[in-house]
Amino acid sequence: MKKFLLLTTGLFVFSCATKEEVDLIVTNANIYTVDADFSKASSMAIKDGKFVAVGETGEISKKYNAQENLDAQGRTIVPGLIDAHCHFYGLGQNQQVVDLVGTQSFDEVLERVVAFQKERQSNFIQGRGWDQNDWEVKEFPTKDKLDELFPDTPVALRRIDGHALLVNQKALDMAGITADTETEGGEIVKENGEPTGILVDNPMGLIGAIVPPSTRAQKIQALKDAEEISLDYGLTTVNDAGLSRDIIELIDSLQQAGELSIRVYAMVANYPENLDYFLDKGIIKTEGLNVRSVKVYGDGALGSRGAALRAPYSDKPGHFGAMVTPVDQIEALAQRIAASDYQMNTHAIGDSANIVVLRAYDKALEGKTDRRWKVEHAQIITPSDFDYFEKGIIPSVQPTHATSDMYWAGDRLGPERVQGAYAYKDLLEKAGLVALGTDFPVEQVNPFLTFYAAVARQDVEQYPEGGFQMENALSREETLKGMTLWAAYSNFEEDEKGSIEPGKFADFVVLSDDIMTIPSEEIPNVTAKHVFLGGVQKK
Repeated sequence: MKKFLLLTTGLFVFSCATKEEVDLIVTNANIYTVDADFSKASSMAIKDGKFVAVGETGEISKKYNAQENLDAQGRTIVPGLIDAHCHFYGLGQNQQVVDLVGTQSFDEVLERVVAFQKERQSNFIQGRGWDQNDWEVKEFPTKDKLDELFPDTPVALRRIDGHALLVNQKALDMAGITADTETEGGEIVKENGEPTGILVDNPMGLIGAIVPPSTRAQKIQALKDAEEISLDYGLTTVNDAGLSRDIIELIDSLQQAGELSIRVYAMVANYPENLDYFLDKGIIKTEGLNVRSVKVYGDGALGSRGAALRAPYSDKPGHFGAMVTPVDQIEALAQRIAASDYQMNTHAIGDSANIVVLRAYDKALEGKTDRRWKVEHAQIITPSDFDYFEKGIIPSVQPTHATSDMYWAGDRLGPERVQGAYAYKDLLEKAGLVALGTDFPVEQVNPFLTFYAAVARQDVEQYPEGGFQMENALSREETLKGMTLWAAYSNFEEDEKGSIEPGKFADFVVLSDDIMTIPSEEIPNVTAKHVFLGGVQKK
């Protein structure tokens, strides 16, 4: 009997010794791997920041031994979420200015500005987030009340979409903006021949030139604030749509020092000095940073009537919007970027801007393969122009734009033209994939609102009943792919992230609920219970 016990003990020790040591084993989970078969699993093993095995709990437990074990207790796990279009650094900057999101009137805007200034005593007041479409009086405000409240302090309040700015007279004076100032690619709104304080698109740069530059400490804090907010929602990779060289290099240095961990796909802002540097330098790739694309602005935004349309706005006869970047420059940029290894990602909202961009892409990419150029937003498309997306062009869209804009998009576009807007299913059928994002801080950071808007086509009040143009809703599987694997593919990163498979980064999110099966109206309540980045728990 003693010999038997010794023998079995020896076998047990031998069995344990043969197990492969890993850093973390997750068991008893409901894992959506988002692999090629969209298969499910219940367990996974992680070592050195990557998945080494994915399968059933019993199978993984027999083969691996871990320093740490996580019993998921049946909770749902999905790959780390990727926001395919956002303004990550801008989100951080917003934490340092007046928050105007959700204001229900211009008076409320003023109240928040006054309260902010009372606390901060800033010598240049900045804010962001107002939207006149949310107010009872759905018209652009004017600077008159700001002039009364702040006659000697410049004020610049950015509209929620970032494409319009309200400034006071002090700011106009400092920027040298008068009734005679000429601009292209936007508008200085006037009444009775005088500036009202509203600047749309390109003229906003005149104000940007006089804003005091952020200190290095402020920039670092902005990035860290944005990371904390993003990780809390389960985002492990963010595509920042337009960064300057200094911020890209700051992100890299913080990541290398271990002070910033979120992964960043950085689109280089379209300024000559940026293009001269990055296109010559070539692709920059680390585990945390990927620099291989240029962000270009085609036109403005629909909410501020800056989107470039083929026919006039239905609610503003004779007004077509405008290209922010002229057509000839779009074409020249496409040729220049096509001659490099970089991807071109162009903001295009209106149907006129979209066809300009699509034609420029088509011409520049002739004879080239696997370039994965993106149209950012691809918001209003003429029916015949959808075919361009069959040529390897990727639509990068933001589902919450549809549910935010649906209250007034029909007024801007009319009943016929709106049918070609926010057409995510049509785009998917042509392109074979869609990359999904939020455009935060234009919309909320919460990716579960993206998921809900994509599948239900409703806002959180479940409006409209039955959903907005439901023929363009996405399935849950398509939506999850758009927020993970397809977004990774759009970044040339599908071999390292976007699904839970051996060899890929161990980026994953433990959800509060099974987002793939719960009633659709419950999706906005889903939260990220735990967030892992490279196998390390961040939440």
